[in-house]
Amino acid sequence: MTDLDLTLPEAGDVVELILDDHHRFEELLRDLRDSTSDRAAVRAVFATLHVAHAEAEEHEVYPTLRNDDAITKGEEQHGEKEHAEGNQALLAVLEADDLQSEEFDDLVEKLAEKVNHHLTEEELTILNPAREEVDEDERKRLGAAFVKARNALIEDDCGAVENVRAIVAEAQEKGLLD
Repeated sequence: MTDLDLTLPEAGDVVELILDDHHRFEELLRDLRDSTSDRAAVRAVFATLHVAHAEAEEHEVYPTLRNDDAITKGEEQHGEKEHAEGNQALLAVLEADDLQSEEFDDLVEKLAEKVNHHLTEEELTILNPAREEVDEDERKRLGAAFVKARNALIEDDCGAVENVRAIVAEAQEKGLLD
């Protein structure tokens, strides 16, 4: 089973920091699918990391990459829409009562679909341009801003179900969810 401690890096290349989180999401999703794991603990760690990661990207990374002409406004908005869809699927997982039921397994599958789709698309349409169009110093500066925002959100327990509900409600108000 995956180590459930959330790392709080202090700096690094933003692309590598984001990819590290992506690998962690994949590990945590495998653990959520494993009926012998402590699903409640894994769910809590996944929720916290997912929310912190997405919020830090939306507030620190996407706008800077757009201003640096590495991504378009459309790509930024698409990333935000996919975060909202992931948060909506996450909320259903957080609200599930029976973590050993077939219903829970189905909710985890839907969450994994949303998250894995986003990870693939983001790596291709946002991280590749960031590698190619943004110089190393800017990626490191952006990495520091990303981890500062991400780590503060983790410390604030941003994955609590009440917070995820509020984030999903806000996304619905903005028209990011169907």
